[in-house]
Amino acid sequence: MALEITDATFEEVVLKSDKPVMVDFWAAWCGPCRMVGPIIEEVSSEYDGKAVVGKVDVDANQQFAAKYGVRNIPTVLLFKDGEIVSRQVGVSPKKVYTDAIEAAL
Repeated sequence: MALEITDATFEEVVLKSDKPVMVDFWAAWCGPCRMVGPIIEEVSSEYDGKAVVGKVDVDANQQFAAKYGVRNIPTVLLFKDGEIVSRQVGVSPKKVYTDAIEAAL
């Protein structure tokens, strides 16, 4: 299951990770976010142990959404060594997300 990431845990979980970290910025009221959610959960299961996959609720946690210019949701960012290496805005097929992780491994 995808990890719940908050403003308080973002730096430790995402920026200091030794593995690639995929972060889904979403909100409960967002229809497209509900379409991406199950895909993110599948990716989380498939890459368990190889990459970290998490979700940030932008309504409750705005600090890092603002810092990384997340203006539309869903936005899925992939971090490697604390830097963004991939940005996907809107709904994409699962392969887009898995290809991004594969490229970062």
